[in-house]
Amino acid sequence: MKLPIIIACILLTGALAAQESDIVAEGAVPQKVGSGYSFTEGPAVAKDGSVYFTDQPNDRIHHWDEQEGITLWLEGTERSNGLYFNANNDLVACADEHNRIILFENRDKRKVLLEDYEGKHLNGPNDLWIAPNGDIYFTDAYYHRPYWPEGYSEIQEARGLYLLTPDGEVTRLIDDYKQPNGIIGTPDGKRLYVADIEDRKIWRYDILPNGTLENKTYFAPHGSDGMTIDNRGNIYLTMDKVWVYSPGGKLIREIDFPESPSNICFAGKNRDTLFVTARTSVYTLKMNVVGVQ
Repeated sequence: MKLPIIIACILLTGALAAQESDIVAEGAVPQKVGSGYSFTEGPAVAKDGSVYFTDQPNDRIHHWDEQEGITLWLEGTERSNGLYFNANNDLVACADEHNRIILFENRDKRKVLLEDYEGKHLNGPNDLWIAPNGDIYFTDAYYHRPYWPEGYSEIQEARGLYLLTPDGEVTRLIDDYKQPNGIIGTPDGKRLYVADIEDRKIWRYDILPNGTLENKTYFAPHGSDGMTIDNRGNIYLTMDKVWVYSPGGKLIREIDFPESPSNICFAGKNRDTLFVTARTSVYTLKMNVVGVQ
């Protein structure tokens, strides 16, 4: 290979690497937009770009708007944890007070979508992702809660991944995790990423037309409490910091926050603001990429 061609290849490789890592807006740093919580979790972006997030130990859901800031949306949420909006802009929650999946039609009205599997209570739904066709994928971890009734303990033999269809049919898809937690899918509904937080691994699956999974593939050497995805297909993980991986599984960015992140989503009218729940506080960070959830 001639020298000019070699130089051109090096420059092109460098340019592509720079483009991969330029996801954060120039000069942007994390901004604390709320604090004083016990443990923040479950950020979910609504159609208008505002975010709903949980203060799980205090049994509250808060609402963040980029113009108006943070307000209390609801107290008494069945200990909601992971949240996600469906196509109708209804808020769906993993609620571990009674270990079930619930839907908030509004602040005063909710309904139970699922509370058991094969006649037994779930272990503790943790996080969820809703596919374009309405299928709900959720992780069922086990973290013992002090507010459970005396004698209440793990019931399902597996800490698994489940599929709940719009018609109410539920299937356990995966049953070999140590502790499943964060989950996110691609906007075309063709791929799913699931964190086994205790095993410090991220797994990627292909989603078949019937909703089941195949081609389990090791994706990244991290656990993750929550995940999101941008318009380049990059996957964002929350484990001590925010780790960003390309669709091919290459680590392209590490983003530090003042507190250890627990969960994450893209927010704002233009979806170009990273919204991060982190223990006692929540933070935003301006980005060069946009969210696609």
